[in-house]
Amino acid sequence: MARITVKGVAEIRGPLIIVEGISGIQMGEYLEVRLNEQPTRKGRVLAIEEEKVIILLYQGTYEIEKDEIETEFFGRTMQLFVSEDMVGRTFNSLGEPLDELPAIYSDEFRDVNGAPINPTSRIYPRNYIETGISSIDLMNTLVRGQKIPIFTGAGLPNNQLIGQIIKQARIAEEIEGEKFAIVFGAMGLTMDDYIYFQRLFKETGTLDKVVMFTNLASDSAAERLLTPKVALTTAEYLAFDCDYHVLAILSDITNYCQALREVSVALETVPARKGFPGYMYSDLASIYERSGIMEGSKGSVTLIANLTMPNDDITHPVPDLTGYITEGQIILDRSLHNRSIYPPIDVLESLSRLMKDGIGKGLTREDHPSLSNQLYSAYAEGLDKRKLAEVIGRKELNRRDQIFLDFAEKFEETMVNQGDVQRTMEDSLDKGWMLLSLLPKAELTKVSKDEMTKYCPEEEV
Repeated sequence: MARITVKGVAEIRGPLIIVEGISGIQMGEYLEVRLNEQPTRKGRVLAIEEEKVIILLYQGTYEIEKDEIETEFFGRTMQLFVSEDMVGRTFNSLGEPLDELPAIYSDEFRDVNGAPINPTSRIYPRNYIETGISSIDLMNTLVRGQKIPIFTGAGLPNNQLIGQIIKQARIAEEIEGEKFAIVFGAMGLTMDDYIYFQRLFKETGTLDKVVMFTNLASDSAAERLLTPKVALTTAEYLAFDCDYHVLAILSDITNYCQALREVSVALETVPARKGFPGYMYSDLASIYERSGIMEGSKGSVTLIANLTMPNDDITHPVPDLTGYITEGQIILDRSLHNRSIYPPIDVLESLSRLMKDGIGKGLTREDHPSLSNQLYSAYAEGLDKRKLAEVIGRKELNRRDQIFLDFAEKFEETMVNQGDVQRTMEDSLDKGWMLLSLLPKAELTKVSKDEMTKYCPEEEV
């Protein structure tokens, strides 16, 4: 389509500008705004009301004079140049380099909004991604092609956990030549956290497998809305065109939703819960559903979405709506963190709905399903005994109850609390059997005798 250029705007409203007396414009159309002696700003058409066009400027509307604006509509949606050379690079939310290396230009470019995946073309996820963290690998296994969030709270070490996953994550077949990459989309990142991630990538040698898109806290909130789109566009290209297995990590989704609320207020839409727009569910779904495996492609996109629960409230609209869309959740627990247990993952409250299809014989190890079920059951009973002991005192518990109470403490101290140590899946499984050796064999009702004979140490309490 032909480009259309318009001079001047009718109104500036927060991050929005409004142009009147124009026709032939499409929803979501990409545009550029030129200003006197200022860099060009990029944006998209957010709404159309007869001959009034409402525009969202990604770099904000600060220091703009209405009469000085020249807006050029491109007749298409925003596109991103994509290439395998993006792996090992850092960009801002507009795809511009932040690492002082040349910009990416290639013959390949993609619509940042992506394209809906035909449900009949989706392949059900089966294989797992190893994170090196026992609470995830053993108890809440991450399956390739899955979408799962990390629910955290203010002050909890979610960035440390994300950094550890980026550093340690691998696929089982990586040693056989499969290609693996991580796409990290950071929204509202503080400068301290940005420096932390950059230093971590360089010191651990993981930068060469990471593509990072960064929106800093000092950047425009409107630009935050673009970050997950460009990150997932890159992930889709690497997965479905270049046959990579991609782990996409988006953080922090709560910052994204707050930017969505800011724009919706400027747009004067009717608010829903806590002022968030009513369309937030479908907006989040358009992000999360871009993960998966497509028929005819060797690659996959697995999505981890980190989000902060305001006041640790899991019923807040952001975690609440996320839970409806995703396939489980990893929850960080403040009480574990206060006891210096890292990573403070609440194993019982966390859930991977696809775990059962990604573990077992031929995938992880034949004893994995029954072992994780037995550990879950024993840990849950141990926590029940802990609550009872808080009421009547530990000495009033019988011998069996004290054994399960001790088991829960050992489970947290040795399984959950692993620090920055990386554990292979084999290490996590063996450590699980070591813990089960603390229980009487008569209590191990969820594992078979053959598995106990093969894997369980002889020591028994």
